[in-house]
Amino acid sequence: MTSMTFAPISVQSVPSHQREQAVTTIVAAFASDPVARWAYPSAAGYFAGFPSFVKAFAGRAFVHNTAFMTEHAAALWLPPGVEPDGDALVACMQQTVPPAMQPELFGLMEEMDRFHPKEPHWYLPMIGTDPVYQGIGLGAALLRHTLAMCDRERLPAYLESSNPRNISLYERHGFERVGVIQFGSSPEMVAMRRRAGASAC
Repeated sequence: MTSMTFAPISVQSVPSHQREQAVTTIVAAFASDPVARWAYPSAAGYFAGFPSFVKAFAGRAFVHNTAFMTEHAAALWLPPGVEPDGDALVACMQQTVPPAMQPELFGLMEEMDRFHPKEPHWYLPMIGTDPVYQGIGLGAALLRHTLAMCDRERLPAYLESSNPRNISLYERHGFERVGVIQFGSSPEMVAMRRRAGASAC
């Protein structure tokens, strides 16, 4: 039997001309995400509205050069002191989320804010791999890239897992569960924190 060999996974900052590609990859990755599809229950509404949500929620990663990509995956990190664009996020949700969903979605966002760390930290609002290429280590490579930076800076990292399938990946990279975020009829999200220097399995 011939063994297969894979080229090393290369991680790079997202160049300006590939920002839309990174957003599109995130949109593809979240197409079956429980929380994303709770907020955008129709396929047409999701694909029309979720790209704007990604940009409002995590787009400042592009401005601060903390958006990273492989060929088929992307991670949009916000560095210490940088938060999502609140005004753009509110406008996006009002314009793209079905009106009946908006009160509960705003409630969920408030719960997310309540759990969010107040200490300096790196925040990962969005990470995703094109579904065709999931399971070959692209997400892990993206995590290792920025978590090494967190360790050099001796800073914790934080994220909310909106899909239970991803929790084990985060735990393997040193994240620990710190709470459950839920509002109204929303699916549960798991708040996860990683201390600087936490060992990965």
